[in-house]
Amino acid sequence: MKDRIGETAGQIWKIMRKNEEVNIAQLPKLLEEKSAIVYQALGWLARENKIAYRMEGTKTFASLTDVERNK
Repeated sequence: MKDRIGETAGQIWKIMRKNEEVNIAQLPKLLEEKSAIVYQALGWLARENKIAYRMEGTKTFASLTDVERNK
């Protein structure tokens, strides 16, 4: 399970590298992965300070931090 979460975190990172910002509700469908795995992967990335969150109404968006984007 931990490997799957880590792999999903890598996929999310790559998506965010291509896109400035992603609506996190769309990630499970985009990745064809269970929501629980995707949200754990987001938590993994957040814990490592690789992503930042932004709220707009009821939607939550995530993007790479400036440090990650400049790597």
